[in-house]
Amino acid sequence: MAAIALSRLSELVRSTSARQVRLVCGVILFAYVVSHFLNHALGNISVDAMQVGVYYHTTFWQFLPVAIVFYGAALIHMGLGVYALYQRRQFRWRTIEPLQLVLGLSIPALIMAHVIGVRLGQTLYGHEKLYPQELYLFFVVSSGRLWGMTVLLIIAWMHGCIGIYFWLRLKPFFVRAAPYLLAAAVLIPTLALLGIYQGGRSVAADSEDGEWRRQNYTQREVGTFAQAATLDRITGGLTIGYFGLLGLVLLARGVRGWRERRGGMIALSYGNGKTVRVPKGLSVLEASLRHSVPHASVCGGRARCSTCRIRIIGDHGGLPEPSQREAFVLARVGTADPSIRLACQLRPTTDLSFFQLFMPQTLSANAASSPARIGQERYLVSLFVDMRGSTQLAEKRLPFDTVFIVNRFLGAVSQAVIENGGQPNQFVGDGMLALFGLTSDPQTACRQALKAVAAIATHVDELNELLSQDLRQPIRFGIGVHGGEVIIGDIGYRDHIVFTALGDAVNVAARLQDMTKTLACEAIISEEVRRTAGLRDDALPQQEVAIRGRDEPMVVRVVADTRTLSALLAGDELVAA
Repeated sequence: MAAIALSRLSELVRSTSARQVRLVCGVILFAYVVSHFLNHALGNISVDAMQVGVYYHTTFWQFLPVAIVFYGAALIHMGLGVYALYQRRQFRWRTIEPLQLVLGLSIPALIMAHVIGVRLGQTLYGHEKLYPQELYLFFVVSSGRLWGMTVLLIIAWMHGCIGIYFWLRLKPFFVRAAPYLLAAAVLIPTLALLGIYQGGRSVAADSEDGEWRRQNYTQREVGTFAQAATLDRITGGLTIGYFGLLGLVLLARGVRGWRERRGGMIALSYGNGKTVRVPKGLSVLEASLRHSVPHASVCGGRARCSTCRIRIIGDHGGLPEPSQREAFVLARVGTADPSIRLACQLRPTTDLSFFQLFMPQTLSANAASSPARIGQERYLVSLFVDMRGSTQLAEKRLPFDTVFIVNRFLGAVSQAVIENGGQPNQFVGDGMLALFGLTSDPQTACRQALKAVAAIATHVDELNELLSQDLRQPIRFGIGVHGGEVIIGDIGYRDHIVFTALGDAVNVAARLQDMTKTLACEAIISEEVRRTAGLRDDALPQQEVAIRGRDEPMVVRVVADTRTLSALLAGDELVAA
């Protein structure tokens, strides 16, 4: 068990990139921003409501474990943002990536004074600056700071929304959720700014009373002039240090560019007559972007997909070794050929010839004027079904009779799939791939797939009865079912493009179907599907099997007779997942 746990931890580390760490940290920070904005919005009710809200806000975010995670996420996110400024060699200038980076790098400089004045002031001197004190400062003492704070709020919100967009745009639910997310993206900051304005007006009116100022603007709340001067010096020093760090990064970029130009240029040949010359150190994808060469990359060069793959032409022995992330992605897609690399990760140091494996801007066969769907990540359940004994069937019948029977079998299977919410996707000989979850959540998709397995048995029984006079033996079948994250999109060439799914989950389902022959059963269902569907643990026999291409055994559920699934699904065996 310990070895398995270490292996899984090692795989998790290898599969995690700096971008994913930055995303997780960014989501934590965005949750804080949303909480703070909603607190600001309470100003539309009253300053007292803001005070009540900030009590719960600070109680949660200053709880020690949460505070450690929050401040750690802030430091890591800022550090990775600075590193991204150095690392990024080429931007898609027609997209919002550069805007996101610029906005993100400006936030620390803008928020420095506020964080030090409030948080560090409380830590060092016990100040209790809350909404009355801050709003009095912004609306009465120094109205210029109000504009700075407004700019900060807008920039922080825009930066976070862009990051959330990049994260969710490939998710299957994004198209349906986009209108609601847009409404929230507009309403939350609007209500927050209105709340600050209303609260500020109320505080400004109350502050005309000397008694209010004596109670709310004392040394205990805002400190002394000497303390304020110390905090200002700290703010100035950290701000200068931050800008100095950015200056060093820009200087390092310049030095790197000078060294690359001094080190010489290399030629990249695309295998179609197109050749570009770039400095050493650029990735192949960055070279394509710099010279406006179309290059497929669903994830935007984040090594989260493999659509930018290229095949090296000629000798590839002098290329840099794949990074851990690149090796992980190539292993996940089952590529062991050393001539196949990820264009977003490969940084050649010598002339290179290659061709792209996924051509960009392909047109779909059923959409002559719109770009093909080159990829989308989502959770799907794959069901592979195969007809048994078709070779013996063909030996004793005319070809047309064989085709007729196979088509009737595939028709019966397809009907069962469609009746239970699935979609027949690929027909290969006498077998079929069906997909579940294109329009439903994972739990529903798993339940639909299990119901389809039972329905296939019923439909094939009816077909056997119908063809009993023509068949010496009834038609038998094998089914494999597995669920997981896959890439769905249009695959093919020119007029021969089909919509399908690619990924480990599809491959495993196919191998489980093939394994039904050796285990002498009708269906094998992965533990993932059983658990997600909510089928009770003791409902089906459990077994560990070795899957070709996987280092560890896989837990599956063996179904000797798929007709028994009908009783399980109709009874009380489905529980909350």
